[in-house]
Amino acid sequence: MNLYYQSIFELLYISTIAGLATTAGCLIILKLGNPTERVLSILLAGAGGVMLAITVLDLIPASLSLKQPIQFITGYTAGILFIAIADRILHATQKQIPTNRRNKLKRLGILIASGIAIHDIPEGMVIAVGQEATGNIGMLIAIGIALHNLPEGMATTTPLIMAGINKTKILFLNLGIAIFTPIGAILGFFAMEKANASLAFFLALAGGAMSCLVFAQLWPLARENNPRFALIGGTSGFIIFFFISTFLPHI
Repeated sequence: MNLYYQSIFELLYISTIAGLATTAGCLIILKLGNPTERVLSILLAGAGGVMLAITVLDLIPASLSLKQPIQFITGYTAGILFIAIADRILHATQKQIPTNRRNKLKRLGILIASGIAIHDIPEGMVIAVGQEATGNIGMLIAIGIALHNLPEGMATTTPLIMAGINKTKILFLNLGIAIFTPIGAILGFFAMEKANASLAFFLALAGGAMSCLVFAQLWPLARENNPRFALIGGTSGFIIFFFISTFLPHI
C-alpha cells in the first residue's frame, strides 16, 4: 500500500510541475514582457524536439518491445485521433469574432487557454503511461511537457495583456489551466491500473498523441515566421534529450 500511494504522490508531483510550467510562462510575460518571435520559435520547436525524441527513442520502442503489433497500431492511431478530435472541438466552439479589438484579443486568449486545457488532459495521461513503463520515461515526458507548456503560457497571456485584462485574473486563469495536467495523470494512472495487459496500447497512444502535437501544432507554429530558428530549437531539443534518454538510466 505504501508503494501504491508513493506512486500516486510521485505522479502528482511530476505532473503538477509540468502543469505549472504554463503558469511559469505566464509569469515570464507578466514580469519581463513579450518574448521576441525568434525566442518563441526556439522555445516551441525545442519543446517539439524534446517530445519527438521521447516518442521515437522511448515510447515507440517500449510499445514495440511488448510484441503486440495490433495494440501498437490501434494505440498510435487512437492517439492521433484523440488530439485531432480535441482540436475539432476547440474550433467548433469558435463563433464570429467581435470587431472590437479588445474583445477580439480577449476571446483569442480564452480560446488558447481552452485549447491548452483540453490538451493538458492527454498530456497528463502520457506522463502516467510513461511512469508505468519506467520512472525515467515518466520524468522525461514530464520535462518535455513542461517545456511544451512554457510557451503555451506565454501564448495565453500575451493577447490577454494586450486586451488590458487584469494581471491577477490572467495569473489565476493560468493556475486553473495547470490543474488539468495532474487530473489527466490521475485518470491515466487508474486507467493503467485496470488495463495492465494493454500497456503496449497505452504507450502507443501516448506516442501518437505526442506525434500529432509536434507535427500538427508545435512545428508549424514554430517555423511560421522564423524557420531557421525553429530548426535550431528543434534540433537542439532532440539532441539534448537524446543524451538524457541515453545516459539518465545509468546515472
